[in-house]
Amino acid sequence: MLRQVLPELLDHLPADDPEAIRSRRDLRVINFLMGNERWIVRQARRLAPASITELGAGEGILSGRLAMIAPVESYDLASRPTSLDPRVTWHQGDLFATTPASGDLLVANLFLHHFEGESMKGLARWCSGFQSLCFVEPLRTPGALRLGAGMLPFVNRITRHDMPVSIRAGFLPGELSQWLELDPGKWHVREQTSWRGGIRVVAWRA
Repeated sequence: MLRQVLPELLDHLPADDPEAIRSRRDLRVINFLMGNERWIVRQARRLAPASITELGAGEGILSGRLAMIAPVESYDLASRPTSLDPRVTWHQGDLFATTPASGDLLVANLFLHHFEGESMKGLARWCSGFQSLCFVEPLRTPGALRLGAGMLPFVNRITRHDMPVSIRAGFLPGELSQWLELDPGKWHVREQTSWRGGIRVVAWRA
């Protein structure tokens, strides 16, 4: 299945739109079923970073959990969530108009698949400033599409559109390492796929 990056409807709705609110609720359920945030938190505890940076932090739920491990810097187009843990520093704006940060651990959950081409090169520049990386993205396989189709009757119109779009924009094993320019001479990379439709990547400096 060739990778295809298309616009997702949720990204173009106002935050207070009722359909956007419902779709974000759908995404919280999907995240729970996929185990994404639990896995990232486990990796963060194992890596024991001095600092954590999250890209595409959304509602700030994962950032809040990570703040119990280390200080967190979060980046998103959206404004700071009102209930966010005060230990999280929030940066609102276009990630690619921001000077890439540096630190210990860089994480992203279902965020990198939105990008291709020059934007992926921009993400590679962000990765270059960190000591370890932890990402979960959609696994781009027919099996993941079939699994997602099983959830379509239970989600709203926005999620029904965006879920297969996300999967088709996802990654296969080995692709993220290439896109993010993780030189095997400089990085140790461990990947695993989940039967729940995710590809999980953790990398640390050689």
